[in-house]
Amino acid sequence: MISSAHIELSSPGGMTLLLALAAAALAAWSFLLGPGGYAPGEMWHGLIDGQGAAGIVAREIRLPRAALGFLVGAGLGGSGAALQGLFLNPLAEPGVTGVSPAAGLGAVCALYFGLAAAYPLALPACAATGALIAAGVLFALSRLGAGSVSLILAGVALSSLATALTALALSLCGNPYALSEMVLWLMGSIKDRTMSDVGYALPMIVAGIGLLVMSARGLDAMSLGEEAAASLGIDVVRLRGKVILGVALATGAATAAVGSVGFVGLVVPHLLRPFCGYRPARLILPSALGGAVLVLAADTVLRLIAPDGKLLLGVATAMLGAPFFLWLIFKIRGRG
Repeated sequence: MISSAHIELSSPGGMTLLLALAAAALAAWSFLLGPGGYAPGEMWHGLIDGQGAAGIVAREIRLPRAALGFLVGAGLGGSGAALQGLFLNPLAEPGVTGVSPAAGLGAVCALYFGLAAAYPLALPACAATGALIAAGVLFALSRLGAGSVSLILAGVALSSLATALTALALSLCGNPYALSEMVLWLMGSIKDRTMSDVGYALPMIVAGIGLLVMSARGLDAMSLGEEAAASLGIDVVRLRGKVILGVALATGAATAAVGSVGFVGLVVPHLLRPFCGYRPARLILPSALGGAVLVLAADTVLRLIAPDGKLLLGVATAMLGAPFFLWLIFKIRGRG
């Protein structure tokens, strides 16, 4: 006989609560983990009063890393779930729209032209601008009546162009220091970040996820097809624009803050979909929390097995996500 507790945890609401608790626990573990020999009590006390060496470590090193792990994972996970619901494509994720590669290109341009060295906020500003440009192109196409397939193809074209221009910048860069910074940033990492990074990422990611959650009802209708959604009173063009803008804000801010962290938006929705009734509306918030769990867990494991910080987060997620992507393709072809 199945207990009531098991039933509650198997429901979308119970799964969301469980993921929220797991994300909070991992964020706390990430905050307490690190060199220096500080006891947990010292870290929490330093976080509250900000005094002494423990206060500096807690507020300037540990807190930004834990907060960005949560925010970046949430932005990427929620964006992946929304895009898969919008495009009716299980392979859709933020990279498909071209938003992540465009944000990466913007950051590379800031490093290539020396703007990042002259103006500290130039790197996130250029990355966010690249993401918004890519999103703007997709939004304009959606306003012109482009369908889901056309938007996916446009996203692939934008992604290819951004990747090519990024490679061109890397090949032409004559400054070894700038080249090293570009490569490290493109690998993606939440270490050595500051509260300034949290400050500009937080409002954009929260706003992006908010737009995606507000689009949930329309995404449920879109699962029946665009014509059926329109017959139910859903403004399909407006819905596409809202989702694309939400993804641009969340993914652009995440990429601007920590660099390229791929496959989170692909893996997490697929793992959670069986627990959410295969409805996009029920999947967005759990995927956001699941993305936070995945990124925090991956970063924590990396800190345990490679304390020197040479193994970066973006590399680890790519090593996890690429085989999953190939397995998913074979699975879909097998069903076909």
